[in-house]
Amino acid sequence: MANPRGTGRPRDPRIEADAHAAVRALLVEGGYAAVTGAAVAARAGTTKAALYRRWPALPHLVHEAVFPGELALDLSLGADLPTDLAGVVRGARDALCTPVAAAALPGLLAEIGTFPDLHAAMLQRFAGVFTALDDRLRVAVAAGEAHPEARADDLLRLVIGAVIAGLLLTPGALDDGWVDRLTGTLVRSLRS
Repeated sequence: MANPRGTGRPRDPRIEADAHAAVRALLVEGGYAAVTGAAVAARAGTTKAALYRRWPALPHLVHEAVFPGELALDLSLGADLPTDLAGVVRGARDALCTPVAAAALPGLLAEIGTFPDLHAAMLQRFAGVFTALDDRLRVAVAAGEAHPEARADDLLRLVIGAVIAGLLLTPGALDDGWVDRLTGTLVRSLRS
């Protein structure tokens, strides 16, 4: 029977964890430009070659370190529509406005034109949110709370875009009052 892993030494899972930690620290200390293969390797106690065996390019490592999993794991919908939308807005804000995410996003957004698979991976982080919001909007449409043409993908793009624009233009201003104002705007627009 063939070895399903292939030949060579088994991968050391410590390298992935240490590389993720190194990326997060470098982002906070110096922004996206501080995250180089050499800097990550030195901070993680490994080599650039070890990094590139695991990730096709540095932006993929940054993305994985900043957004390690699905962003909808804690999403709970089913209350009234304004409460549900506030939860989506707050969740997007909280996920994208951490110091690490805020430092990484401009660079990652610049890289998606070069790496289409990175763009797909970024969208995948929101897959559960898209699905849950799509289901919730169907219920809202059936209950007369939302216009029949309301679409979850449009709504989520508006939310993500608003968070990113706020992060880039007015960092620190995306407080709970902002969440409430944006939620109110979204609720009103869904009804028309």
